[in-house]
Amino acid sequence: MIVGVYGLGYWVAARDSRRHWPIVLVGFLGKILGPIGMAKSLVDGSFTPAFAINNVFNDLIWIVPFGLILWDAARSAREPRGSVPPHATVFESLRDQHGATLAERSQAKPLLVVFTRHAGCTFCREALAELATRRSEIERQGVGLAIVTMSDAERNANLANEFGLTHALWFSDPGQVAYRALELPRGRFSQLFGWRVWWPGLRATLRGHLVGKLEGDGFQMPGAFVVHKGRVVREFRHPHAAARPDYVGLACELPA
Repeated sequence: MIVGVYGLGYWVAARDSRRHWPIVLVGFLGKILGPIGMAKSLVDGSFTPAFAINNVFNDLIWIVPFGLILWDAARSAREPRGSVPPHATVFESLRDQHGATLAERSQAKPLLVVFTRHAGCTFCREALAELATRRSEIERQGVGLAIVTMSDAERNANLANEFGLTHALWFSDPGQVAYRALELPRGRFSQLFGWRVWWPGLRATLRGHLVGKLEGDGFQMPGAFVVHKGRVVREFRHPHAAARPDYVGLACELPA
C-alpha cells in the first residue's frame, strides 16, 4: 500500500517537480531514514543481508537524484524574473542612503562597488569586516566605497552601524536588478558548497562571523567592480562563495 501511494505521488511530482517539490521532499526524507535504520540494526544486532540489499536499492541509490531535484526546485523558486536593463541605466536608478544615484556618485570620483551575498551569509559578514578595516586604504587611493545588498534600507543601516561602515555608500537592490545587469550569476552547488568553501567557512565562523537569517537570494554570487563616470573600469567575479578580491589592489592605480 505504501509503495503504491508513493508511486502515485512520484507520478504527480514527475510532471512538474519544481511545483510538487514537497512530495519529493517526503520521499527524500524516507531515503535518508532508511540508511539510519540500517545503521541502527548494525548496532542492535538485528541486521540481515536482505535488509541491506533492500536498503541499497530502495534508499541509497535514490538519495543523490532526489537531492538534485530538490536543489533544482529551491534554486528556481528564487530565480529573478523580468528583463534586465543595461548597467548604465541601472546606475542611474540605484540610489544610496542619501538619495544620490550610483551614476552621480561615480562622476565625482571612482567607486569600489562591492556586491554582497545575502546579509546572513558568513562570507558576506567577513567581507564587510574586512572592508571596514581597509576602508582608509581604499579611500587614500581617491576611491569611494559603495556596498550593494539585497536587503532593505533599514537593514543596510543596521549593517553599516554593526561593521563601522556608516561613511560608505549603501545601495539596496532586493530585486537583484543591478546584480543581473552586471551579469553576476547565481551559484552552482560547487560554488556554494564545494570543497573550496568548507575550510574558509569554518575559519570565518571561528572568527565570529556566524551564519544569520537568510535575506535575499541565497544562490546569488557576489562581485566587486570599480565604477568611474558611469563605466565599469575594473571587476572581480568570484569563482566561489568564499573567494575574496584584494580590495585595495582593485582600487589602486586606476586609469585616467
